[in-house]
Amino acid sequence: MDKDQEILAVSRMVFELTRIGDDDLDRMLDRLCELLPALPGIRVRDQAVLLLRNRRGVLTQVAQHGLAPAWLQPLQSAGEVGGEVRITTPATHTPPLHFNDVAAEAPCFALPLAAAGWLLLFIDPEWRPDAVECEFMNDLAQSVAVIVTRSIVNETLRVREIELEQARTDAIRRLGAASEYRDNETGMHVMRMTHFATSIAKAMGLPEAQRELLAICAPMHDVGKIGIPDAILLKPGRLSAEEFEVMKTHAEIGSRLLTGDDALIQAAREIAVSHHERWDGQGYPQGLTGDEIPLLARICAVSDVFDALTSIRPYKEAWPLDEAIAWIRAGSGTHFDPAVVCAFELALPEILRIRQLYRDDIIDPNQILSLPPLPSRADNWVQWDDSLSVGIDVIDEHHRYLFDLTNDLFEVVSHKRGAREVARVLKALDHYVQVHFRAEERMMTHWGYGGLAQQEQQHAEFESRLRGFYEALHDNPLTAQFDVLHYLRNWLLAHIVHEDAKLRLLVQPA
Repeated sequence: MDKDQEILAVSRMVFELTRIGDDDLDRMLDRLCELLPALPGIRVRDQAVLLLRNRRGVLTQVAQHGLAPAWLQPLQSAGEVGGEVRITTPATHTPPLHFNDVAAEAPCFALPLAAAGWLLLFIDPEWRPDAVECEFMNDLAQSVAVIVTRSIVNETLRVREIELEQARTDAIRRLGAASEYRDNETGMHVMRMTHFATSIAKAMGLPEAQRELLAICAPMHDVGKIGIPDAILLKPGRLSAEEFEVMKTHAEIGSRLLTGDDALIQAAREIAVSHHERWDGQGYPQGLTGDEIPLLARICAVSDVFDALTSIRPYKEAWPLDEAIAWIRAGSGTHFDPAVVCAFELALPEILRIRQLYRDDIIDPNQILSLPPLPSRADNWVQWDDSLSVGIDVIDEHHRYLFDLTNDLFEVVSHKRGAREVARVLKALDHYVQVHFRAEERMMTHWGYGGLAQQEQQHAEFESRLRGFYEALHDNPLTAQFDVLHYLRNWLLAHIVHEDAKLRLLVQPA
């Protein structure tokens, strides 16, 4: 390859790589490994790996071609970045690395990507590149560095976008929670009812965007209770006819509070106003019938009533589950949309699990759960098995759910759905971890567990690390997603086996 060929080859290579048109670095490596062998004199193998530096200065595998992905072959190195392109051998690898599926004697070109990291291109062991070929690799390194930097910047901007959305939705959720705290100090009703609703929506086949809208707006269903006097809202008995008429005004109060053209506010207003409407037109405040009632409000109606029936209220005890389920079924076609009731029944395994996870009362270590099995998923990265049981059914269910959230994150990362979805799952995980840890700590306090202080310390450290990973998405989303993925699996397994297993001391012999 002469100098003119080298310049032309780099130009064509960069043009081809930028034509990909997205930030999928695996696809960039795929295309690079297609193009390089066609160049005269370039003898690369069909293997490459991209290593980028995380906020701790550690190089993390974020993309590969012809090699195992990072979740199967975690590869990290603290090697220095900088300098020129270099040819490495097992004795002179810079950075020092080990690959399970590359022959030990395989040399590679190590292309420095400025301060971002390295691109390693494995080469024919017999190849002795000349000066022009080395210069080609150096120019290629500079071009790839630009593409990688662009990808990092674009993904970071997507994280910022989701943060702006979350700031707005958090404000909406807090307003809904504020109305709930007056007659439910734990706020768990809002969480349960919201998760019930999204489970039903999923069973109905609603698109993800609509389910996300429901998850944001469902907590606002009773925001109008802010305007109801305590003497009525907190009355420890059944309401009189006059008092019930006052209570019914919370739907219209919610309508007045939720005014605006924003799509979220409009959806929240529809739910707040219409979740007490009935399919047969006998509800309030407008007496709407059938499909006149907004769909999300119809879903929230079933979710709200089921949680109300199965929860303790100042004026009643909780209904037995079978009676509450039967009551919902009996209301199909009169009180409730038949399609929503059908979806409720399909979602029952998940709904019954949610009741245990987001409970108001303190966990009883001796409680035996009998929950219907959930559908199995084929893409589990962290697999639950009975050896991980701590002997407390409710805690085991919490741990299974943490595994599910970790597997959700794995699904997002492995399918390359981007930093926005990574940030969304991390936020959901952060919310749930706080629920789980506080429930565990309340149980330990109530039952006099001696290891409470150590558990609280470990919980606090985990929450801090989780927040740190979320912040790391702003520095380099491409490395942060792999860092948090491996940390979650390792921490959860170690904490359950070495710390939570001791909780079986709380279980009383039968």
